[in-house]
Amino acid sequence: MNRKLILRIEAAVGSDVTNHSTLPVGFGLTGLRVELADGRRAAVKASRQAHDNHLGLEAWMLRELGAQSNLPVPEVYYSGDGLLIMEWLPSGGAINSKVQQHAAELLVDLHNRPFAQFGYSRDTLIGPLHQPNTQNDSWVAFFRQHRLLYMAHEAAKENRLPEKLLGRLQNLADDLENHLIEPAHPSLLHGDLWGGNIIARNNRISGFIDPALYCGHPEIELAFTTMFSTFGQSFFDAYQTLAPLEPGFFEHRLKIYNLYPTLVHVRLFGNSYLSPIDRTLREFGF
Repeated sequence: MNRKLILRIEAAVGSDVTNHSTLPVGFGLTGLRVELADGRRAAVKASRQAHDNHLGLEAWMLRELGAQSNLPVPEVYYSGDGLLIMEWLPSGGAINSKVQQHAAELLVDLHNRPFAQFGYSRDTLIGPLHQPNTQNDSWVAFFRQHRLLYMAHEAAKENRLPEKLLGRLQNLADDLENHLIEPAHPSLLHGDLWGGNIIARNNRISGFIDPALYCGHPEIELAFTTMFSTFGQSFFDAYQTLAPLEPGFFEHRLKIYNLYPTLVHVRLFGNSYLSPIDRTLREFGF
């Protein structure tokens, strides 16, 4: 392991590294799990570019989520110069039915906190990708412009999304008022709830990591949890006991909302994610 990185970690946290192991983190970053002489355990992400602010923005989102909600997130020990050092959260448990019920309680509490506008006070990230958060009083308008069409146009610019498919997405975007509904209020969202960002132990959620923070309709958050089967019936039964969903979510709106993370995956991983977009557009007549 790069001794220079170990020395940077020690200087940042003011404690010697007594043990360390590789931590898979993706997107070209270096990841470590470290044990410190002061007894703390930490997860470390390091960029090859010290001026890269993505890790700084991730730290800001974690701190913001921790300050604005009761959602369990890791404490940020240090952030700066392409280095992020966070509390190591206890892990090792499966996302079973009890974990899903606990997740539902936490997310209902998160989603029930009213905010003034959709979007946020600053732009954020989803994975390594820019996520614009220009604030808006209308959820449908925000989703159209700053989620669906923004990500579609970026994918097209990168030659990942064919022009014909972009045109069909535009036609759906023009018709969103006939498909989506406005929520009672803007809700704070984690924004990237797939299994890799959820940590569980002893039948409880111990933490959520890697947020893609903004305020939106809780339905887009819930839809994303179905994309890779992160949560199932146990979660939705528990969630709806506390906060019932409007009719039509599972049958219709869920599929439209999942176009956004699918476009994210088109940009990150290529054309294998184009066919789900085509299927959804066909289902809605576009």
